[in-house]
Amino acid sequence: MKPIIETERIILREFTLDDVDAVFEYGSSDIINKYTGDVSLKDKDEAKNIIENVIFKDYKSYGYGRWAVVFKKTNQVIGFAGLKYLPEFNETDIGFRFLPEYWNKGIATEISKEIIKYGFEKLNLNRIIGIADPKNIGSCKVLEKIGLIFYKTDYYDEQDRIDNKKWNWYQTIKQNNN
Repeated sequence: MKPIIETERIILREFTLDDVDAVFEYGSSDIINKYTGDVSLKDKDEAKNIIENVIFKDYKSYGYGRWAVVFKKTNQVIGFAGLKYLPEFNETDIGFRFLPEYWNKGIATEISKEIIKYGFEKLNLNRIIGIADPKNIGSCKVLEKIGLIFYKTDYYDEQDRIDNKKWNWYQTIKQNNN
C-alpha cells in the first residue's frame, strides 16, 4: 500500500482489513484508552467493525481519516495517527494513539508535524484542532510542540456535560504566505 506520509522512522498509510489484529491490540488496551473516552474493544469483531464502519467510512466520506502508523524497523502497525473530520463541530481533529512501548520516543511529534503540513497543503484545510484530556500531559505537550494553541476547556458531547468531563481544545490556523 502506498504511503500517505513517510518520515525517517514511520510510514502512515490507509488501514486495511489485514490490520484487524493491530487495531484490536491497541484498541483493547485500558492503558492506551485511559484518557480517550473510548471503551476498550472486547474482541476482534469490534476491531473489524471500526475499520469497516468508522475508518473506511471516513476515507470514503471525507477523503481522509486516521491512518495506520507503521514502524519501519519492524514493519509493525503500532497505532494510528491522522486527521478526522468531526461533523458535529464542522472541524478537523488531529489524533494519535500508539502502543505504550512507543510512547516518549518523539514519534507523535515527528508524524504529527507532517500530518499538519499534509492537512494544510494537500487537503487545503484552514484550521486543525486537537482535543485532549487535561490529565493526559503527554498528548497536551505534543499538541503544543506541533504548533497548536490552547483555546478553551469545554465538553465534547452531552454525556460529558452529564459526567462534568471537560477536555482541553487546541487549534492551529493555516498561515497564508501571500
